[in-house]
Amino acid sequence: MLGLMAKKVGMTQVFDEEGNLVPVTVLRIDPNTVVARKTADKDGYSAVLLGVDDMKQSRVSKPYAGQFSENIKPKKRIREFRDFEKEVADGDELGIEVFEGVRYVDVTGVSKGKGMQGVIKRWGFSGGRASHGSKFHREPGSTGQSTYPGRTFKNMKLPGRMGREQKTVLSLRLIKVDTENKLIMVRGAVPGINKGLVVVRAAVKK
Repeated sequence: MLGLMAKKVGMTQVFDEEGNLVPVTVLRIDPNTVVARKTADKDGYSAVLLGVDDMKQSRVSKPYAGQFSENIKPKKRIREFRDFEKEVADGDELGIEVFEGVRYVDVTGVSKGKGMQGVIKRWGFSGGRASHGSKFHREPGSTGQSTYPGRTFKNMKLPGRMGREQKTVLSLRLIKVDTENKLIMVRGAVPGINKGLVVVRAAVKK
């Protein structure tokens, strides 16, 4: 499966060939360096380890540096891509050209953290009436039974920490590829903050 790491730049809108206004997310794909390769004979499966963003030499510990070859600078972020559909060698740098001919992509990222939230924001509860006498505005409501079983069931929708979870958005259409500026534009929104790291893969379902 083809895939690369990218950075989310932000959202904008462009006109397509038919003149329709399309909301897009802009992703910048810096060179992804092949750090190592895993083979079925040695490791039991085939995969490629890609890395981005060089680390300062003063911040690299010896155990961490041990996984990099002499000709490869230690990278801040490393991801493994199984069954990579392209022949590569250690030290190769991959860019936008990997997605040549690809029309749809899957994007994985960590969603924005929203902290502790109530049931209305977190789960979309409607809440009670806003009038003075209701005494029920934004509470979760009844959460269990009185005598039997006398407890709250698991997986109930209650207030709690919201966001900052790994999410994958499937089958986003590739609208535009800017090879000069190393940018790709995909239709719709992708999880994560601006300048956050996302993983872009060729779509599984399309």
